[in-house]
Amino acid sequence: MPASDPATGEGADPTGDYGAPRRLWRTLDRHRPPGVEAVTTGWRSPLRGPWLTSVYGLALLVTLPLVIVTGLLDYAAYSPQFGQAFPFDVGWLRLPHFDWPTRPAWLFQLTQGLHVGLGIVIVPVVLGKLWSVIPKLFDWPPARSVAQVLERLSLLLLVGGILFQIATGLLNIQYAYVFGFDFYTAHYFGAWVFTAALVAHVVLKLPRMVTALRSRPAGAELRTGRAETRPEPPDPDGLVPARPDPPTVSRRGAIALVGGGSLLLAALTVGQSVDGPLRRMAWLLPRGQDPGEGPNGFQINRSAAAAGIRPADTGSGWRLTLRGGGRTTTLDRPGLLAMAQHTARLPIACVEGWSTTQTWTGVRLRDLAALAGVPDPVAAHVESLERNGLFRRATLQANQVLDPDSLLALRVNGADLSLDHGSPARIIVPALPGVHCTKWVASIDFRTDA
Repeated sequence: MPASDPATGEGADPTGDYGAPRRLWRTLDRHRPPGVEAVTTGWRSPLRGPWLTSVYGLALLVTLPLVIVTGLLDYAAYSPQFGQAFPFDVGWLRLPHFDWPTRPAWLFQLTQGLHVGLGIVIVPVVLGKLWSVIPKLFDWPPARSVAQVLERLSLLLLVGGILFQIATGLLNIQYAYVFGFDFYTAHYFGAWVFTAALVAHVVLKLPRMVTALRSRPAGAELRTGRAETRPEPPDPDGLVPARPDPPTVSRRGAIALVGGGSLLLAALTVGQSVDGPLRRMAWLLPRGQDPGEGPNGFQINRSAAAAGIRPADTGSGWRLTLRGGGRTTTLDRPGLLAMAQHTARLPIACVEGWSTTQTWTGVRLRDLAALAGVPDPVAAHVESLERNGLFRRATLQANQVLDPDSLLALRVNGADLSLDHGSPARIIVPALPGVHCTKWVASIDFRTDA
Protein backbone atom coordinates (compact mmCIF):
# COMPACT_ATOMS: atom_id res chain seq x y z
CA MET A 1 0.00 0.00 0.00
CA PRO A 2 1.48 3.40 -0.95
CA ALA A 3 2.48 5.57 1.97
CA SER A 4 0.37 8.57 2.84
CA ASP A 5 1.86 12.04 2.59
CA PRO A 6 1.41 13.69 6.00
CA ALA A 7 1.69 17.17 4.48
CA THR A 8 -1.17 16.78 2.02
CA GLY A 9 -3.13 13.82 3.30
CA GLU A 10 -2.59 12.10 -0.08
CA GLY A 11 -2.03 8.40 -0.31
CA ALA A 12 -3.82 5.12 -0.54
CA ASP A 13 -7.06 4.63 1.32
CA PRO A 14 -7.93 1.01 2.19
CA THR A 15 -11.49 1.66 1.02
CA GLY A 16 -10.26 3.04 -2.27
CA ASP A 17 -12.31 6.20 -1.70
CA TYR A 18 -9.80 8.87 -0.76
CA GLY A 19 -10.63 11.51 -3.34
CA ALA A 20 -13.23 13.42 -1.31
CA PRO A 21 -11.13 13.81 1.85
CA ARG A 22 -8.12 14.84 -0.24
CA ARG A 23 -10.15 17.48 -2.05
CA LEU A 24 -11.51 18.73 1.27
CA TRP A 25 -8.01 19.20 2.75
CA ARG A 26 -6.83 20.98 -0.41
CA THR A 27 -9.87 23.28 -0.43
CA LEU A 28 -9.37 24.16 3.22
CA ASP A 29 -5.67 24.75 2.63
CA ARG A 30 -6.43 27.22 -0.17
CA HIS A 31 -8.97 29.17 1.92
CA ARG A 32 -7.08 30.03 5.09
CA PRO A 33 -8.79 32.34 7.61
CA PRO A 34 -7.22 35.80 8.00
CA GLY A 35 -4.35 35.89 10.45
CA VAL A 36 -3.63 32.16 10.48
CA GLU A 37 -0.52 32.51 8.33
CA ALA A 38 0.86 35.27 10.57
CA VAL A 39 0.47 33.15 13.68
CA THR A 40 1.82 29.89 12.27
CA THR A 41 4.87 31.45 10.60
CA GLY A 42 5.38 34.69 12.55
CA TRP A 43 6.01 33.19 15.99
CA ARG A 44 9.64 32.23 15.47
CA SER A 45 11.19 31.98 18.92
CA PRO A 46 14.05 29.46 18.93
CA LEU A 47 13.02 28.38 22.44
CA ARG A 48 9.94 26.62 21.14
CA GLY A 49 10.19 22.89 20.88
CA PRO A 50 9.19 19.60 22.48
CA TRP A 51 11.56 19.96 25.46
CA LEU A 52 10.32 23.33 26.78
CA THR A 53 6.71 22.41 26.09
CA SER A 54 7.20 19.17 28.00
CA VAL A 55 8.76 20.96 30.98
CA TYR A 56 5.69 23.16 31.31
CA GLY A 57 3.49 20.12 30.67
CA LEU A 58 5.19 18.16 33.45
CA ALA A 59 4.59 21.00 35.92
CA LEU A 60 0.89 21.00 35.01
CA LEU A 61 0.72 17.20 35.12
CA VAL A 62 1.85 17.37 38.75
CA THR A 63 -0.38 20.25 39.88
CA LEU A 64 -3.60 19.92 37.89
CA PRO A 65 -4.65 16.59 39.46
CA LEU A 66 -4.32 18.25 42.87
CA VAL A 67 -6.55 21.12 41.75
CA ILE A 68 -9.13 18.67 40.36
CA VAL A 69 -9.15 16.32 43.36
CA THR A 70 -9.34 19.12 45.95
CA GLY A 71 -12.18 20.72 43.98
CA LEU A 72 -14.18 17.48 44.04
CA LEU A 73 -13.43 17.01 47.74
CA ASP A 74 -14.68 20.52 48.43
CA TYR A 75 -17.92 19.66 46.64
CA ALA A 76 -18.25 16.58 48.84
CA ALA A 77 -17.69 18.74 51.95
CA TYR A 78 -21.04 20.42 51.30
CA SER A 79 -22.84 17.09 51.95
CA PRO A 80 -24.57 16.69 48.58
CA GLN A 81 -26.61 13.82 50.08
CA PHE A 82 -28.69 16.54 51.77
CA GLY A 83 -29.18 18.44 48.52
CA GLN A 84 -27.14 21.42 49.71
CA ALA A 85 -24.15 21.24 47.36
CA PHE A 86 -24.26 23.29 44.19
CA PRO A 87 -25.30 22.25 41.62
CA PHE A 88 -28.02 20.13 43.18
CA ASP A 89 -28.71 17.70 40.35
CA VAL A 90 -25.57 16.46 38.58
CA GLY A 91 -27.03 13.26 37.15
CA TRP A 92 -24.55 10.42 36.70
CA LEU A 93 -21.70 12.80 37.58
CA ARG A 94 -22.69 12.62 41.25
CA LEU A 95 -19.94 11.67 43.66
CA PRO A 96 -20.29 8.68 46.01
CA HIS A 97 -22.00 9.86 49.18
CA PHE A 98 -19.99 9.71 52.39
CA ASP A 99 -19.92 11.58 55.65
CA TRP A 100 -17.44 14.44 55.45
CA PRO A 101 -15.07 13.98 58.41
CA THR A 102 -14.62 16.51 61.20
CA ARG A 103 -10.98 15.51 61.75
CA PRO A 104 -8.51 16.93 61.17
CA ALA A 105 -10.28 20.18 61.99
CA TRP A 106 -8.31 21.96 59.24
CA LEU A 107 -9.31 19.51 56.48
CA PHE A 108 -11.58 21.88 54.53
CA GLN A 109 -9.16 24.72 55.18
CA LEU A 110 -6.48 22.62 53.46
CA THR A 111 -8.50 21.35 50.50
CA GLN A 112 -10.13 24.68 49.68
CA GLY A 113 -6.88 26.59 50.23
CA LEU A 114 -5.01 24.25 47.90
CA HIS A 115 -7.75 24.34 45.28
CA VAL A 116 -7.88 28.13 45.08
CA GLY A 117 -4.18 28.74 45.81
CA LEU A 118 -2.85 26.26 43.25
CA GLY A 119 -5.43 27.44 40.73
CA ILE A 120 -3.88 30.91 40.98
CA VAL A 121 -0.25 29.77 41.15
CA ILE A 122 -0.42 27.70 37.95
CA VAL A 123 -1.70 30.60 35.81
CA PRO A 124 1.84 31.55 34.59
CA VAL A 125 2.56 27.89 33.80
CA VAL A 126 -0.65 27.60 31.76
CA LEU A 127 0.24 30.78 29.86
CA GLY A 128 3.80 29.53 29.29
CA LYS A 129 2.50 26.22 27.96
CA LEU A 130 0.05 27.96 25.63
CA TRP A 131 2.81 30.30 24.39
CA SER A 132 5.02 27.32 23.59
CA VAL A 133 2.38 25.66 21.39
CA ILE A 134 0.30 28.59 20.12
CA PRO A 135 1.31 28.26 16.44
CA LYS A 136 0.10 24.63 16.50
CA LEU A 137 -3.29 25.72 17.83
CA PHE A 138 -3.80 27.61 14.56
CA ASP A 139 -2.71 24.85 12.17
CA TRP A 140 -4.67 24.95 8.93
CA PRO A 141 -6.37 22.74 7.92
CA PRO A 142 -7.07 21.94 11.57
CA ALA A 143 -7.04 18.20 10.83
CA ARG A 144 -6.29 15.86 7.94
CA SER A 145 -7.88 12.66 9.23
CA VAL A 146 -10.62 11.44 11.52
CA ALA A 147 -8.02 10.65 14.20
CA GLN A 148 -6.70 14.20 14.00
CA VAL A 149 -10.24 15.58 14.22
CA LEU A 150 -10.71 13.72 17.52
CA GLU A 151 -7.33 14.89 18.76
CA ARG A 152 -8.07 18.51 17.89
CA LEU A 153 -11.47 18.27 19.54
CA SER A 154 -9.86 17.05 22.78
CA LEU A 155 -7.33 19.90 22.48
CA LEU A 156 -10.14 22.44 22.03
CA LEU A 157 -11.89 21.15 25.15
CA LEU A 158 -8.59 21.09 27.05
CA VAL A 159 -7.54 24.66 26.23
CA GLY A 160 -11.04 26.09 26.36
CA GLY A 161 -11.77 24.19 29.55
CA ILE A 162 -8.75 25.37 31.51
CA LEU A 163 -9.16 28.99 30.38
CA PHE A 164 -12.86 28.89 31.34
CA GLN A 165 -12.16 27.36 34.76
CA ILE A 166 -9.37 29.82 35.55
CA ALA A 167 -11.25 32.90 34.32
CA THR A 168 -14.51 32.13 36.13
CA GLY A 169 -12.67 30.99 39.26
CA LEU A 170 -10.66 34.19 39.47
CA LEU A 171 -13.76 36.31 38.93
CA ASN A 172 -15.60 34.39 41.64
CA ILE A 173 -12.94 34.88 44.31
CA GLN A 174 -12.87 38.58 43.41
CA TYR A 175 -16.65 38.75 43.95
CA ALA A 176 -17.06 39.90 40.35
CA TYR A 177 -20.34 38.15 39.52
CA VAL A 178 -20.54 39.07 35.85
CA PHE A 179 -21.22 35.61 34.48
CA GLY A 180 -24.87 35.72 33.48
CA PHE A 181 -25.05 32.06 34.58
CA ASP A 182 -24.72 30.12 37.82
CA PHE A 183 -21.01 29.92 38.67
CA TYR A 184 -21.24 26.75 40.75
CA THR A 185 -23.08 24.77 38.07
CA ALA A 186 -20.78 25.93 35.27
CA HIS A 187 -17.63 25.34 37.33
CA TYR A 188 -18.68 21.81 38.34
CA PHE A 189 -19.63 20.60 34.87
CA GLY A 190 -16.75 22.53 33.32
CA ALA A 191 -14.37 20.67 35.64
CA TRP A 192 -15.61 17.32 34.39
CA VAL A 193 -15.29 18.38 30.74
CA PHE A 194 -11.76 19.64 31.36
CA THR A 195 -10.81 16.49 33.30
CA ALA A 196 -11.98 14.22 30.48
CA ALA A 197 -10.03 16.29 27.93
CA LEU A 198 -6.93 16.24 30.16
CA VAL A 199 -7.04 12.46 30.50
CA ALA A 200 -7.38 12.07 26.72
CA HIS A 201 -4.53 14.52 26.12
CA VAL A 202 -2.22 12.77 28.58
CA VAL A 203 -2.94 9.38 27.01
CA LEU A 204 -2.11 10.77 23.57
CA LYS A 205 0.92 12.89 24.48
CA LEU A 206 2.59 11.25 27.49
CA PRO A 207 4.96 9.05 25.42
CA ARG A 208 6.12 12.08 23.41
CA MET A 209 6.53 14.14 26.56
CA VAL A 210 8.74 11.49 28.13
CA THR A 211 10.81 11.24 24.94
CA ALA A 212 11.17 15.02 24.75
CA LEU A 213 12.27 15.34 28.38
CA ARG A 214 14.91 12.65 27.86
CA SER A 215 16.18 14.28 24.68
CA ARG A 216 17.97 17.11 26.50
CA PRO A 217 19.61 16.83 29.94
CA ALA A 218 17.75 19.25 32.23
CA GLY A 219 20.90 20.20 34.16
CA ALA A 220 22.81 21.11 31.02
CA GLU A 221 19.85 23.06 29.60
CA LEU A 222 19.48 25.07 32.80
CA ARG A 223 23.17 25.98 32.66
CA THR A 224 22.92 27.21 29.07
CA GLY A 225 22.89 30.97 28.65
CA ARG A 226 21.22 33.03 25.94
CA ALA A 227 24.27 33.20 23.68
CA GLU A 228 24.60 29.40 23.59
CA THR A 229 20.87 28.71 23.16
CA ARG A 230 20.10 26.84 19.95
CA PRO A 231 16.82 25.66 18.39
CA GLU A 232 15.83 22.05 18.88
CA PRO A 233 15.91 19.71 15.87
CA PRO A 234 12.72 19.63 13.77
CA ASP A 235 10.03 17.54 15.46
CA PRO A 236 7.04 15.53 14.14
CA ASP A 237 4.56 17.88 15.84
CA GLY A 238 6.00 21.00 14.20
CA LEU A 239 6.63 22.83 17.48
CA VAL A 240 10.08 23.98 16.35
CA PRO A 241 9.76 26.99 13.99
CA ALA A 242 10.99 26.44 10.44
CA ARG A 243 12.95 29.73 10.40
CA PRO A 244 13.76 30.61 14.03
CA ASP A 245 14.92 34.07 15.04
CA PRO A 246 18.02 34.62 17.19
CA PRO A 247 17.29 34.04 20.90
CA THR A 248 16.48 37.00 23.13
CA VAL A 249 16.41 34.84 26.26
CA SER A 250 17.55 31.34 27.18
CA ARG A 251 15.28 28.42 28.02
CA ARG A 252 16.58 28.79 31.54
CA GLY A 253 15.32 32.37 31.50
CA ALA A 254 11.92 31.33 30.14
CA ILE A 255 11.51 28.74 32.89
CA ALA A 256 12.68 31.25 35.52
CA LEU A 257 10.17 33.82 34.24
CA VAL A 258 7.28 31.40 34.55
CA GLY A 259 8.50 30.00 37.86
CA GLY A 260 9.09 33.49 39.24
CA GLY A 261 5.57 34.51 38.24
CA SER A 262 4.15 31.50 40.07
CA LEU A 263 6.22 32.24 43.18
CA LEU A 264 5.04 35.86 43.15
CA LEU A 265 1.41 34.79 42.93
CA ALA A 266 2.00 32.30 45.75
CA ALA A 267 3.43 35.08 47.92
CA LEU A 268 0.38 37.23 47.21
CA THR A 269 -2.11 34.48 48.08
CA VAL A 270 -0.63 32.32 50.86
CA GLY A 271 -1.54 34.95 53.47
CA GLN A 272 -5.23 34.21 52.89
CA SER A 273 -4.83 31.08 55.01
CA VAL A 274 -2.09 32.19 57.42
CA ASP A 275 -2.95 34.46 60.32
CA GLY A 276 -0.29 37.09 61.00
CA PRO A 277 1.78 39.51 58.89
CA LEU A 278 1.49 37.45 55.70
CA ARG A 279 -2.26 38.06 55.66
CA ARG A 280 -1.66 41.69 54.78
CA MET A 281 0.07 40.51 51.58
CA ALA A 282 -2.98 38.57 50.32
CA TRP A 283 -3.69 41.30 47.80
CA LEU A 284 -5.37 38.99 45.30
CA LEU A 285 -8.06 37.85 47.76
CA PRO A 286 -10.57 40.57 48.71
CA ARG A 287 -11.55 38.77 51.93
CA GLY A 288 -8.08 37.39 52.60
CA GLN A 289 -6.62 40.48 54.24
CA ASP A 290 -6.90 41.55 57.88
CA PRO A 291 -10.19 43.52 58.20
CA GLY A 292 -9.62 45.08 61.60
CA GLU A 293 -8.51 44.84 65.21
CA GLY A 294 -9.96 43.34 68.36
CA PRO A 295 -11.50 39.96 69.17
CA ASN A 296 -13.95 40.22 66.26
CA GLY A 297 -11.36 41.64 63.86
CA PHE A 298 -11.34 38.86 61.28
CA GLN A 299 -12.96 38.06 57.95
CA ILE A 300 -16.63 37.75 57.15
CA ASN A 301 -18.20 36.50 53.95
CA ARG A 302 -21.48 38.36 54.48
CA SER A 303 -22.37 41.28 56.70
CA ALA A 304 -25.54 41.50 58.79
CA ALA A 305 -26.77 44.35 56.60
CA ALA A 306 -26.29 42.30 53.43
CA ALA A 307 -28.16 39.39 55.02
CA GLY A 308 -31.09 41.62 55.97
CA ILE A 309 -30.60 41.18 59.71
CA ARG A 310 -32.42 43.84 61.72
CA PRO A 311 -31.31 44.92 65.24
CA ALA A 312 -34.70 43.90 66.62
CA ASP A 313 -34.15 40.33 65.38
CA THR A 314 -31.06 39.84 67.54
CA GLY A 315 -31.92 41.91 70.61
CA SER A 316 -33.29 40.82 73.96
CA GLY A 317 -36.31 39.27 72.27
CA TRP A 318 -34.22 36.72 70.35
CA ARG A 319 -34.96 33.09 71.08
CA LEU A 320 -33.39 29.84 69.88
CA THR A 321 -35.88 27.13 69.00
CA LEU A 322 -34.82 23.48 69.39
CA ARG A 323 -36.95 20.74 67.85
CA GLY A 324 -36.68 17.00 68.16
CA GLY A 325 -38.15 14.01 69.92
CA GLY A 326 -41.66 15.31 69.35
CA ARG A 327 -41.14 18.44 71.42
CA THR A 328 -40.01 22.03 71.09
CA THR A 329 -37.64 23.81 73.47
CA THR A 330 -37.00 27.54 73.50
CA LEU A 331 -33.89 29.19 74.94
CA ASP A 332 -32.82 32.80 75.24
CA ARG A 333 -29.19 33.90 75.30
CA PRO A 334 -28.91 34.00 79.13
CA GLY A 335 -30.28 30.45 79.17
CA LEU A 336 -27.59 29.34 76.73
CA LEU A 337 -24.87 31.08 78.76
CA ALA A 338 -26.09 29.23 81.84
CA MET A 339 -25.37 25.88 80.16
CA ALA A 340 -21.96 24.19 80.22
CA GLN A 341 -19.60 26.24 78.02
CA HIS A 342 -16.89 24.71 75.87
CA THR A 343 -13.97 26.45 74.17
CA ALA A 344 -12.22 25.25 70.98
CA ARG A 345 -9.71 26.79 68.61
CA LEU A 346 -11.05 26.09 65.13
CA PRO A 347 -10.56 27.39 61.60
CA ILE A 348 -13.32 28.82 59.49
CA ALA A 349 -12.73 28.52 55.75
CA CYS A 350 -14.59 30.13 52.87
CA VAL A 351 -15.23 28.80 49.37
CA GLU A 352 -13.32 31.79 47.94
CA GLY A 353 -10.15 30.33 49.47
CA TRP A 354 -9.51 32.42 52.58
CA SER A 355 -9.51 31.00 56.08
CA THR A 356 -8.75 32.07 59.63
CA THR A 357 -8.38 30.28 62.95
CA GLN A 358 -10.05 31.73 66.04
CA THR A 359 -10.96 30.64 69.58
CA TRP A 360 -14.70 30.00 69.95
CA THR A 361 -16.78 29.50 73.09
CA GLY A 362 -20.32 28.23 73.34
CA VAL A 363 -22.61 25.26 73.96
CA ARG A 364 -21.79 21.90 72.43
CA LEU A 365 -24.29 20.88 69.76
CA ARG A 366 -24.53 17.41 71.27
CA ASP A 367 -25.65 18.99 74.57
CA LEU A 368 -28.38 20.87 72.72
CA ALA A 369 -29.40 17.64 70.97
CA ALA A 370 -29.70 15.88 74.33
CA LEU A 371 -31.75 18.80 75.68
CA ALA A 372 -34.06 18.50 72.67
CA GLY A 373 -34.57 14.79 73.42
CA VAL A 374 -32.46 13.45 70.53
CA PRO A 375 -29.10 12.37 72.04
CA ASP A 376 -28.15 10.42 68.88
CA PRO A 377 -29.42 12.49 65.94
CA VAL A 378 -29.00 11.37 62.36
CA ALA A 379 -28.80 14.99 61.25
CA ALA A 380 -29.53 18.54 62.37
CA HIS A 381 -31.23 21.17 60.26
CA VAL A 382 -30.12 24.70 61.14
CA GLU A 383 -32.00 27.82 60.04
CA SER A 384 -30.82 31.43 60.18
CA LEU A 385 -32.63 34.71 60.73
CA GLU A 386 -31.49 35.66 57.22
CA ARG A 387 -34.31 36.54 54.89
CA ASN A 388 -32.50 35.78 51.64
CA GLY A 389 -29.45 34.02 50.29
CA LEU A 390 -28.40 30.53 49.27
CA PHE A 391 -26.95 29.62 52.66
CA ARG A 392 -29.61 30.74 55.12
CA ARG A 393 -30.03 27.10 56.18
CA ALA A 394 -27.75 24.07 56.44
CA THR A 395 -28.03 20.39 57.36
CA LEU A 396 -25.31 18.87 59.53
CA GLN A 397 -24.34 15.19 59.52
CA ALA A 398 -24.49 13.09 62.69
CA ASN A 399 -20.71 13.16 63.16
CA GLN A 400 -20.74 16.95 62.80
CA VAL A 401 -23.39 17.33 65.49
CA LEU A 402 -21.72 14.91 67.91
CA ASP A 403 -18.11 16.07 67.57
CA PRO A 404 -16.97 17.39 70.97
CA ASP A 405 -15.76 20.66 69.40
CA SER A 406 -18.96 21.35 67.43
CA LEU A 407 -20.52 24.43 68.98
CA LEU A 408 -23.33 26.87 68.97
CA ALA A 409 -20.82 29.67 69.50
CA LEU A 410 -21.76 32.68 71.65
CA ARG A 411 -18.32 34.25 72.04
CA VAL A 412 -15.09 34.48 70.07
CA ASN A 413 -11.62 35.23 71.43
CA GLY A 414 -13.11 35.98 74.84
CA ALA A 415 -15.65 38.55 73.59
CA ASP A 416 -19.30 38.36 72.58
CA LEU A 417 -19.84 37.75 68.88
CA SER A 418 -20.31 40.92 66.89
CA LEU A 419 -23.43 41.26 64.77
CA ASP A 420 -21.49 40.68 61.55
CA HIS A 421 -20.00 37.48 63.01
CA GLY A 422 -23.42 36.05 63.81
CA SER A 423 -24.55 37.40 67.17
CA PRO A 424 -26.42 36.22 69.18
CA ALA A 425 -25.26 32.70 68.16
CA ARG A 426 -23.65 30.89 65.25
CA ILE A 427 -22.59 27.38 64.30
CA ILE A 428 -18.92 26.37 64.39
CA VAL A 429 -18.00 22.81 63.38
CA PRO A 430 -14.53 21.37 62.69
CA ALA A 431 -13.70 21.01 58.95
CA LEU A 432 -17.08 22.43 57.89
CA PRO A 433 -17.29 24.88 54.95
CA GLY A 434 -17.69 28.39 56.29
CA VAL A 435 -21.04 29.03 54.60
CA HIS A 436 -22.52 26.12 56.54
CA CYS A 437 -21.29 27.57 59.84
CA THR A 438 -24.65 29.33 59.95
CA LYS A 439 -24.78 32.79 61.52
CA TRP A 440 -27.72 34.41 63.38
CA VAL A 441 -29.16 30.99 64.23
CA ALA A 442 -32.93 30.95 64.75
CA SER A 443 -33.66 27.25 65.10
CA ILE A 444 -32.10 23.78 65.13
CA ASP A 445 -34.14 20.70 64.24
CA PHE A 446 -32.46 17.49 65.47
CA ARG A 447 -33.65 14.64 63.30
CA THR A 448 -33.86 10.90 63.87
CA ASP A 449 -34.05 10.06 60.16
CA ALA A 450 -32.33 11.40 57.03
